[in-house]
Amino acid sequence: MANRLSENPSCTVLVVEAGGWDTRQEIHEVSLASTLALWNADWHTSIDWGYETAPQEHLAGRRIPIARGKVVGGCGSINALMWVRGNPGDYRRWAESGAKGWSFDEVLPYFQRCENYLGSPSNWRGLAGPITIWEHANLTPVARAFLHATRELGYGATDRDYNGPVQEGFGFPYQANRTRSGSRCSTATGYLHPILDRTNLAVLTCAQATRLVFRDDKVAEVEYLEDGQLQSVVVGEGVVVCGGTFETPKLLMLSGIGPAAQLKAHDLNCRHDSPAVGQNLQDHLFLGVVYASKLANPEAELISEVGLFARTAVQDAFSPPGLQMTFGTGKFLPLNSAPDHASGPGFTFGPVLIQPKSRGQVRLASADPRHNTEVQPCYLSDPADADVLVEGIELARRLAHSTAFAEFRGAELAPGARLTTGRELRGFVASAATTIWHPVGTCRMGSDDNSVVDSTLRVRGTENVWVADASVMPSITAGNTHAPSVMIGERAAEFIKETRETHATH
Repeated sequence: MANRLSENPSCTVLVVEAGGWDTRQEIHEVSLASTLALWNADWHTSIDWGYETAPQEHLAGRRIPIARGKVVGGCGSINALMWVRGNPGDYRRWAESGAKGWSFDEVLPYFQRCENYLGSPSNWRGLAGPITIWEHANLTPVARAFLHATRELGYGATDRDYNGPVQEGFGFPYQANRTRSGSRCSTATGYLHPILDRTNLAVLTCAQATRLVFRDDKVAEVEYLEDGQLQSVVVGEGVVVCGGTFETPKLLMLSGIGPAAQLKAHDLNCRHDSPAVGQNLQDHLFLGVVYASKLANPEAELISEVGLFARTAVQDAFSPPGLQMTFGTGKFLPLNSAPDHASGPGFTFGPVLIQPKSRGQVRLASADPRHNTEVQPCYLSDPADADVLVEGIELARRLAHSTAFAEFRGAELAPGARLTTGRELRGFVASAATTIWHPVGTCRMGSDDNSVVDSTLRVRGTENVWVADASVMPSITAGNTHAPSVMIGERAAEFIKETRETHATH
């Protein structure tokens, strides 16, 4: 947003960022150790909001941590680097649900605008965008075995572009957002750092936005906390909220836009009753099917090296694939695993539920903006979601027992070979499944009066507030949500430019 809007010298842009600059070396490195440190090191709380869910009834009462980047570049500065556009059917469904102008053909130019794709050129890919995209090439031997195993099971060629016209039905190396020198290419790296010398752009870090101050239906000021002190900045033409699926609805509610009863409960004035703010929460669940390896693994460059999109028995024939399989050399064991399981080489098949039926919500925990929201995803509240993960375990086992894995496959460490029945595997799902950190949907886009933002991403009940992040997605995409979020930012900038031009001509 900051890059595209400040291309026009007459448009002055201020970025108000709750976190600090992306200076940690680990943010830019792509090794397995550096990526894991972003989530597990003692200092990770300095770049993470510290979110966790309410206890989850269908996940054995567990609270599930959800990493959220609190740093320049946001979650794109701490994620696993996987670049996945989603399925064309995702965007058809958005358009059919009332998000006019968001079909795949209509969003494709904005994906292309994002990308500097270093693979084989095609009409589907962008070649000059700010985010450099590599197809991962330095595969470990066990990752290559995964690709052979997918062919052995009948999934077809491994040389197709899953970000092209067909997403599912073949194994592939993941594409990663990495610079030409090999470091992480976050949105901060690709869009923000190269333009910091623009005189019409300023970035204010360690400043948490706390409230939008309205005069009539227009935002006049943004209040924020800096060094514990409440400050404010005057707004000229408008505000774009990019706080993500938890912080964006929180800021709207603190500003008087949200469910009237919830705002009243926190003694907040309701200036626009918008019951859908905070609703429609969706997320991808993941679990590890883990094996010991007979052979040592060389150090991997990515957590997920290769993958597969597959259809499941609980889907209809017209939906995007319901299961994503990731694979890598890390051992993603359940917390209650035997201590000795963590030692020695191994590998993990990671079934991911990518078309969940369960829906949750976020709610204000307090009128104090320093408090995180209450996150209630209602994971697995729809039983069909557990069925998909059980299918994923069974597919992982078939891949592991292919000829391709014979020289690598040691003991099954999780769930463990003794668990075979549907009931036993559902028990494992309840005890081991966790989020892969893709929450979306809490400020749903649509054409109906109950949607939070309209199809141009303008917040209903306001004249000059837009939202540009994953919270606007009507339904979650089939795959990692970072690339669609960047596309949403590109589209939002275009909408605002068109609005400015319209006002200028009148």
